[in-house]
Amino acid sequence: MSPAAPESKITLSEVAREAGVSVMTASYTYSTPSRVSAASREKVLTAAEVLGYPGPDPSARSLRTGTSGALGVVLGETLPYAFDDPQATCFLAGIADVCAEHGLAMTILPTNGSADDDQRIRAAAVDAFVVWTTTDDDPVLEALALTGRPAIIHAGPKKKAFGLVGIDDRAAAQAVAALGLQQSQRPAIITFPFTKERVEMISMGPDPATATFPVTRNRLLGYQDALTAAGFQWENVEVASCSINSFGEGVRAAGRLLARPNPPDTILAMSDELALGTLEAASKAGIHVPGSLAVTGWDASDAASVKQVTTVQQNLRQQGAACALAAITGASSPAPHSWQLITGKTTRYTPELVLG
Repeated sequence: MSPAAPESKITLSEVAREAGVSVMTASYTYSTPSRVSAASREKVLTAAEVLGYPGPDPSARSLRTGTSGALGVVLGETLPYAFDDPQATCFLAGIADVCAEHGLAMTILPTNGSADDDQRIRAAAVDAFVVWTTTDDDPVLEALALTGRPAIIHAGPKKKAFGLVGIDDRAAAQAVAALGLQQSQRPAIITFPFTKERVEMISMGPDPATATFPVTRNRLLGYQDALTAAGFQWENVEVASCSINSFGEGVRAAGRLLARPNPPDTILAMSDELALGTLEAASKAGIHVPGSLAVTGWDASDAASVKQVTTVQQNLRQQGAACALAAITGASSPAPHSWQLITGKTTRYTPELVLG
């Protein structure tokens, strides 16, 4: 995947003239958006789109020339999340491995849905991008396409303009759910956020299609597949969605579910952090795991291994490295990465290892 060559060299001065603003205003639109009024910024961006100006390109050439020496990581979370979440840290470590091997810097670009996200992406002094955690409708994706630089998305969404790296989340979710549902009568689910609004809520059998985060949607579809196969009615299944993926959110969501008059006897959690939070909530409530409550997680983290959580193992460090390598070399996206089901002591039945 190589950067698209511009048909002509449109300059920032031409954009400013088309927009009817000063060159300084046009420059600030990309470098310091907060110094430009919304009306002026809109004029500049509209003019840039009309003229086909992708934004300043500080490096001028692709990463393969070794000129810029920078790879951008678009993080659809707050910056502290990159260091607090164990799996985000693993993923970034894989990117860092490749950057170190190729003598490149790594620039983290957190996005939070603010108005200047797309301008910051287009002005970033990098020649390729890796995207971690985004939604189908994220305007940042359009901004990435306008840069004309290579971009690889981890775990979706699948877009024609970008490469994709990840596992088959739906198949893995179906497998781990089938294990967690053994001897279950009242299953429930704790999920990642559904949308950028990150609303905490408990609903009955929500439509997976309403989740604009692809990972949330695909794992929910896998859980739905397993529940339907086991004879459960989807509309009767309680689903608690969290605002972020964290231990504390897992404690809170599981606590609300377990406080019900007729609490669940199985909780399928979309991550080990949420599963560990569920175990903590069960312990506080005096609920025995797995006798009275089966729990599944996702990621096979070190902390989950200590607690012997039944979970899905995937190598996020390896996937981070694959994303970085594909971005800087322009390689085609590899086939889906492998996963495996790790059985622990938080579910009621232990089959043979399942590979994906």
